[in-house]
Amino acid sequence: MSTPGGATSSGPPTTKLSTPGAPPAAAGDPPTAGGAAAKTAAAIKTAAIKTAAAATAPSAKSRSGTRRVRLAVSRVDPWSAMKISFLLSFAAGIGLVVTTMVLWMILSGMSVFNDIDGLVKSMQPNSADPFTIMDYISFPRVTSLAMVVAVVDVILLTALGTLSAYLYNLSAALVGGVQLTLTDD
Repeated sequence: MSTPGGATSSGPPTTKLSTPGAPPAAAGDPPTAGGAAAKTAAAIKTAAIKTAAAATAPSAKSRSGTRRVRLAVSRVDPWSAMKISFLLSFAAGIGLVVTTMVLWMILSGMSVFNDIDGLVKSMQPNSADPFTIMDYISFPRVTSLAMVVAVVDVILLTALGTLSAYLYNLSAALVGGVQLTLTDD
């Protein structure tokens, strides 16, 4: 292919894109440098104006423009279910221990344990070794019992979460899983 200057070109002819109202592109500019970018920017600006106008329009039009997607949860990864159930049960275990400690301190501050201990002592005959409730519900003993319950809670809830993921996968293979409808607001 020959050009007006007599030189030959082996590539396809190039077309210059221009936007109305934009200055014409110079002869040495690449074909998409100014024109296509300006068109894209104008299209984005027009879309933003239309979106803003649609937001102020009556709600009937915005409801019909809402996208709805219907999805099915067909599989739950057991490893991720185990990690999530471990973290949640660990947090519940910490909450259990802290709640037990705070509750014991509140009851001790209100002298509930001393009142119960006085009631039990009044029911006992005089003996050499009287029964005291604080031997059984002292703060270290209650806290350590709460920690043991929290550890068992973490182990059982982690196993239960993982087992639930396996059972869900089995039932989803039979019936197709849980159907969800997601909307774009």
